[in-house]
Amino acid sequence: MTPLEVITRYYDGCSTGDVDLMRSTLHTDVVHWFLAPNPGSAPVSGDDHLARYWRKVQGRIDARWVVDHALCSDDEAVIEWSMWWRPGGTGERVVTRGAEWFTFDDGLIREIRSYYQQREESTGLDAFDYAGRGYSVPGAESSRIHRT
Repeated sequence: MTPLEVITRYYDGCSTGDVDLMRSTLHTDVVHWFLAPNPGSAPVSGDDHLARYWRKVQGRIDARWVVDHALCSDDEAVIEWSMWWRPGGTGERVVTRGAEWFTFDDGLIREIRSYYQQREESTGLDAFDYAGRGYSVPGAESSRIHRT
């Protein structure tokens, strides 16, 4: 699989809470880094630990991740993503937008460096035309990946 296919498969696992699907994309010694100070910003290490972490998050807030844009090489990828979720697990969906840098080892995700701040209201770039640029928007949360 290409790096983008691996990332998309990983996000499908995150969005459904499917631990086995996520683990199929992760290196045994994967590390996921987060910006501080986000709640739970400590790094998460290990394929099983990371997959179970996202299953727990998905179940709590009904999260769905979408890859909106990607720049990929054979062993690295940078993506912009949208996470659609429900604060408190109920109510109206909001979007958190962010970016991640992935590294790969033997075709598996080895490291994820995540750049975002999760708030209980939608986040994004001020005045950016997300719909006009083909990004996921309310009512159209599906992947429309732009590759470069």
